[in-house]
Amino acid sequence: MTVRNLDRMFKPTSIALVGASRKAGTIGALVARNLFHAGFDGPIMPVSPTERAVEGVLTYKTIADLPITPDLAVICNPADQVPGILEQLGQKGSKAAIVLSGGFTPEQMRKVYDAASPHLIRLLGPNSLGAMVPGRGLNASFGPVSPKKGDVALVAQSSMVVTSIVDWATARGIGFSHLISLGEKADVDFGDLLDYLAADGAVRAILLYIESINDARKFMSAARSAARQKPVIVIKAGRSEEAIQAASSHTGALAVSDAVYDAAFRRAGLLRVDELGELFDAVNTLATGAPAISGDRLVILTNGGGMGVMATDSLVKAGGRLAALSEETQAKLDAALGSSAAPRGNPLRIGADAPPKRYADALEALLGDTGNDAILVLNCPNATTDSTAVAQSVVETIHKTTGRRHPVLTSWLGDTSAAEARRRFSANRVPTYDTPSHAVKAFMHLVEYRRNQELLMETPPSVPNDFAPDDITVRKIIARAIAEKRDWLTEYEAKRVLAAYNIPVVDTRRAETPEEAARCAEAIGGPVALKILSTDISHKSDVGGVALHLTDAGEVRAEAEAMLARVRELAPDARIEGFTVQEMAVRPDAYELIVGMTENELFGPVLLFGEGGIGVEVVEDYALALPPLNMRLATELMGRTRIWRRLQGYRSMKAVDIDAVALTLNKISQLIVDFPEIAELDVNPLLADHEGVLALDAAIRVAVPKLPGAKRLAIRPYPKSLEGDIRIKDGRQFFVRPILPEDEPLVHHMVANQTPEDLRLRFFAPLKRLSHQAAARLTQIDYDREMGLVAVGPDPETGKTIMYGVVRITADPDNVRAEYAVMVRSDMKGQGLGFLLMSRILDYARSRGIKEVYGEVLRENTNMLGMCRALGFVRKENLDEPGVVEVKIDLEKARAAV
Repeated sequence: MTVRNLDRMFKPTSIALVGASRKAGTIGALVARNLFHAGFDGPIMPVSPTERAVEGVLTYKTIADLPITPDLAVICNPADQVPGILEQLGQKGSKAAIVLSGGFTPEQMRKVYDAASPHLIRLLGPNSLGAMVPGRGLNASFGPVSPKKGDVALVAQSSMVVTSIVDWATARGIGFSHLISLGEKADVDFGDLLDYLAADGAVRAILLYIESINDARKFMSAARSAARQKPVIVIKAGRSEEAIQAASSHTGALAVSDAVYDAAFRRAGLLRVDELGELFDAVNTLATGAPAISGDRLVILTNGGGMGVMATDSLVKAGGRLAALSEETQAKLDAALGSSAAPRGNPLRIGADAPPKRYADALEALLGDTGNDAILVLNCPNATTDSTAVAQSVVETIHKTTGRRHPVLTSWLGDTSAAEARRRFSANRVPTYDTPSHAVKAFMHLVEYRRNQELLMETPPSVPNDFAPDDITVRKIIARAIAEKRDWLTEYEAKRVLAAYNIPVVDTRRAETPEEAARCAEAIGGPVALKILSTDISHKSDVGGVALHLTDAGEVRAEAEAMLARVRELAPDARIEGFTVQEMAVRPDAYELIVGMTENELFGPVLLFGEGGIGVEVVEDYALALPPLNMRLATELMGRTRIWRRLQGYRSMKAVDIDAVALTLNKISQLIVDFPEIAELDVNPLLADHEGVLALDAAIRVAVPKLPGAKRLAIRPYPKSLEGDIRIKDGRQFFVRPILPEDEPLVHHMVANQTPEDLRLRFFAPLKRLSHQAAARLTQIDYDREMGLVAVGPDPETGKTIMYGVVRITADPDNVRAEYAVMVRSDMKGQGLGFLLMSRILDYARSRGIKEVYGEVLRENTNMLGMCRALGFVRKENLDEPGVVEVKIDLEKARAAV
């Protein structure tokens, strides 16, 4: 279950307080006080076998005595009584319960869930502080402070965090739409509440305090959906490396738990912050309605030079850049400011005694400049200038500037003298901060948030070239290792796996004896590397198992004999199978990189990229990402490392073939998706230069997977099983496959070839073209919740692949109902393509367990209505929109009819 019946919890019309009490200090008494004094306008019915009345309201002895069925029950009773109470509530017809009591054993938790689920009762808790919805007068909690009404929702695992935040925010005049304490998450979790709050128009931003996540895929799907609609800001407790475990690979040692959470939040489009102050600063910045930021260039306007320098230091340290003022802007500043300001640099100093007009003139000039991405306005107290009047001039300048492209952030220093200025900024939704460093941090929040949002909305480039992996070879190698109960593939086997996925590997041969190693070296010719071959030794160099730049067969034979002696001394228990002899790659300008994968207990496979070599753990220059990848995501992953800048080339060093590195990351990602038996992987070093990439060493650990196929992935990968062919009435055949992010250009081309009337019928309004955001939303879908199928084929004139038709369904979070949409090219009408695509998507919906598919159709769209009728849809007039007909099909009844 997800959002089902959550309205009963957060928008109840009636409430039962089970375990109500008059005894001071008890949860039952505290909750009664909050419930009865928060302004709730429905009946609140206390249930207590011992109390006659609570808060002046007569009690009911039992749940059965209640005169009406409560939408919501708030339960304060001890743990052993809760399952029975839930059973009684279920029989009464209640659909939501908040369990405040704690001390539940795992067995009691199971009994609680088992008692609630048959009746579809949604549970918050146990061990929850409760839920507060100030706008509805609902305070179903035992918190000591009643929150103010606002439009920011907070969801937290910790009760103490909720009470601390309410206390902190109330003192600062910050209000909330919802405050929800999850507790032990027996039922309702972060994914459920993200779905619910994302759909609530009264919620402007969502704040999360996370200690742990139960269901990674559910969370990722809900978070990605919510982040497309409004800012989602998260604090994750525990940034320390608490989850480091003994790991056999470099990747396993580096991919600690907190870094994986970072990767997940980034992929979902969330903004992560470190502390409570940052949390509300980020809301203040992201949710003011200011223009979206487009880069990381900041211009600083200040009346105090020292504050400008401090802000600059904070900016550079955080990874931002000072904007360069254009000649046109400098000319405007000269005309407006005359000789009253210092040289026109950045920070732009306009004099300690700058009056309101000087601030306004300077800000107006900066707002028209295209060379900056945001403006930070600073003010230091001055005895000759009214800082409140200066603030008002800034507000008025922002409001009168039409077509503003930049957000404006402010920081008025001081306490009492700055209080009124800050109040005016807040009243006019201008972000304001206590110190310049806080303001700069808020600017960097905008930068990071924009980058994360781009990962959700930007169309990735196509893979430079297709590759056809030899999965049969890989399957045989992995099956043999598992049958032999080996954890690790040999280096030779691991390189064969990479080669099967078209990843360039150095010529590597296997030898069982020093003599055979010498013959392999002779066959390869030129310098070679010799390595010990043993599945018991993962870091060969640590035991003297690697020798480089061996020039002839004799040297190889002698080194092999010496190596055997060293390894047997340092690793006496290791089983030695022989040696690998490989060509010594001579690429003097190549960089050593690492590409790897490890299994995270929660999020499944995690990919790693960074600077490689033997000191990879010491260098610690790496970044993590969740598969599956595409070229855009692979490039973004590389861009989060320090070595990225060197890969671009500098001085006499040529730039690395970035596409080759990104493609290798994509191939590794696909390998991981295809083979859940791969539990750990290291390619280190992966040489990269302007000619491409070459894998010198590889290690792969295998195991019987805990979850089958793609289910172990936090993000559902491309469902290749849905690919197939269809043939239309005139005999033409098209390839049908799930839609891809890379299909955005095909969508634009298809829309451009529609008639205006067909576009109006499809989108219910005249339309000439789709915006990038709309097209990206159609193509960048979450396969776990949505599905789009496209029919593609060659253009008769150009031979290029084009899109002839597309159909999609979007399921509700409960996976019960799904809305459909379908469109075919105008010149394809009458050929049955739309009918065939609809039939396929309905079959898919049945396979996912969706019970009903529905859609809205203009009454004049007779072709669509006729197709729906032929498919088994029934129609119903939409009374709210007279020109619109609702069509729907009950998939269970339709299957039975067939």
